[in-house]
Amino acid sequence: MSFAYPRLPPELFTVQAVRRLETEFIKAGTPGAELMRRAADSALEALLERWPQTKRLSVFVGAGNNAGDGYCLANLAHQRGLFVQLVCVGDPETLTGDAADAAAAAFELGIAQTTELPLSRIHEVWVDALLGIGLSREVEGDFLRTIEWLNLCKAPIVALDCPSGLCSDTGSELGKAVRADLTVTFIALKRGLLTGQGPSCVGDLLLDELGLPPAILAKAPAEVWRYDWHSHFSLPAREASSHKGSHGHVVIIGGDYGFGGAALLAAEAALHCGAGLVSVITRSANRSGMLARCPELMVLGTEDDDSAISRIDALLERTTAVVVGPGLGRGRWGGALWRRLRASLRADSKVLVDADALYFLADEEQISKSSKQQWVLTPHPGEAAMMLGESVATVQADRFASVQALHKRYGASALLKGAGSLLCIGRDHQFMQKHHVRNLLCTEGNPGMATGGMGDVLAGAVGALMAQGLSGPFGLEFGVALHGEAGDLAAQRCGERGLRASDLMPELRRLLNPLEAPGSAPEL
Repeated sequence: MSFAYPRLPPELFTVQAVRRLETEFIKAGTPGAELMRRAADSALEALLERWPQTKRLSVFVGAGNNAGDGYCLANLAHQRGLFVQLVCVGDPETLTGDAADAAAAAFELGIAQTTELPLSRIHEVWVDALLGIGLSREVEGDFLRTIEWLNLCKAPIVALDCPSGLCSDTGSELGKAVRADLTVTFIALKRGLLTGQGPSCVGDLLLDELGLPPAILAKAPAEVWRYDWHSHFSLPAREASSHKGSHGHVVIIGGDYGFGGAALLAAEAALHCGAGLVSVITRSANRSGMLARCPELMVLGTEDDDSAISRIDALLERTTAVVVGPGLGRGRWGGALWRRLRASLRADSKVLVDADALYFLADEEQISKSSKQQWVLTPHPGEAAMMLGESVATVQADRFASVQALHKRYGASALLKGAGSLLCIGRDHQFMQKHHVRNLLCTEGNPGMATGGMGDVLAGAVGALMAQGLSGPFGLEFGVALHGEAGDLAAQRCGERGLRASDLMPELRRLLNPLEAPGSAPEL
């Protein structure tokens, strides 16, 4: 077996789109039974490569074509001399077409069949062929009990096409989903496998297109594109005659009493990502601590003297990029700074709105049309729920719809953080126009990054990239991948458990510097 891509491809599809691809595949002359055989063979090869000591298989089959894949895999494994047991959760008598033929073949081969849930044995792997990609409602009854049983036991699990109970379109669990160790998906990559609960359910993910002709794939343009750090352009080399003013001036606004660390992390990230100058507008009480930690910063305290307000206005008028929100708070102080920002900015200013500043933005509903092209919003699911007037559960139930709703309501490029971070980029961005892409999914990052301060580091990194000449949308796209890759490298060095936001700083700088090469400027 050989997969079509050494890594996952960029195109992500809905279930409806994948079914259209499969229909065209069959119309082009490849029978459905042959596709089922190829899928089963591919999954069996992947299973044996991952667990070469396997002697026994328990294949859990439900209804529909996913069960057909399971029966077909059981038949192939039996023919190769493995002990195979079929655990029938769905009634084989209800199967039709190619799935029914595969079930009949299993009966003829004399493969053991049971409706009882087994106990795991040494050198045994369990195969999930219960529900597949067509599920659209919550799991219940025998299927729910079986999924809960699978998740409690210790045998390794291979899911065929999609872990049962996971919505392939949204990445949400429909009641309960199988936690697989390996998922082998077929034809094309389903977008729900890579976001929300998807990464927790699929385990390692492999794609086999089963020989899908490129001409058929080309007729079904993806609505969402996956990307990672290796997808990106490099930054341009710096001119020999450049000076600190050549690389942008980032202003961080935040750090109310007790939250100075958030603004400091954002500011340090901006410096590590190459901003020429970084200023922080914060509580005056934070100045000594910030300068002791990072003397390269310029710190403007809001309680310094009577001229502080005029100096804030002057600073905001000449800044290259603004990051507002880290540690800002939702009180009178934060609200006053938000209003100063809105009053002082130019129409073309590049602004990243994060954390508590998103609450002030939500009260305004809409960024002015003249400025929205260069604004970026970076909420986590809780903040997105507040901005959309929804519950967190509703936001997470369809993260794709939620990030698109943020973009539509506020008129700015939006990021929805979390496993499988989603971006909705404005079409005004030239790179997006060229590739006809609007919705992106970044597959960088790891669970160790679920800790305080990571969002502040991301905000500072994106701010620095915008200050150095990238547009707001492209700075966001680039920065999300940079931040995630830095987190992955830091986790390799330090371990995921106990990973700190500040552990990313040296990785950010290390990642950016090798990319700087003559003649490699990105499209802005």
